[in-house]
Amino acid sequence: MAAQPAFPDDTPLNTVLVRETGHGPFQQEIVSGRHHLIADEPRDVGGLGSGPGPYDLLLAALGACTAMTLRLYADRKNIPLKRTSVRLRHGKIYAKDCAECETKVGMLDRIEYVIMLEGDLDAAQRARLLEIADKCPVHRTLQSEIDIRTSEELVGSAK
Repeated sequence: MAAQPAFPDDTPLNTVLVRETGHGPFQQEIVSGRHHLIADEPRDVGGLGSGPGPYDLLLAALGACTAMTLRLYADRKNIPLKRTSVRLRHGKIYAKDCAECETKVGMLDRIEYVIMLEGDLDAAQRARLLEIADKCPVHRTLQSEIDIRTSEELVGSAK
């Protein structure tokens, strides 16, 4: 595959660029501003295993947002939170097995996450931090209705 021009290091705020690298069937180059990442699928599904998969990146976004939200809240409220860790897992469940879900047919995505709070925290502080965790912006986005619009931009000889 011919060398591709580099993505610019000054992508606009709230814009992420993704493109195939040409290495393996699934490997993707991801650029957000000055930050460059690789996404891929595991070897057991045909990828190179060279980076996190799409759902891993989604979980990472939720985990990072949760930890950042808790840090911001704890600092503002002078709560002695030393460190937050978040362990997440994505899977599919039958809709009929989710009592609190509106959908009752087919499969649903389920994200389970465990938050570990380090610090000299009392029970009330721990409970409040767990409430705040569910208010992180990514959590709210994932639980809300999302309007995704797809379009095409012609490039190269397709113009």
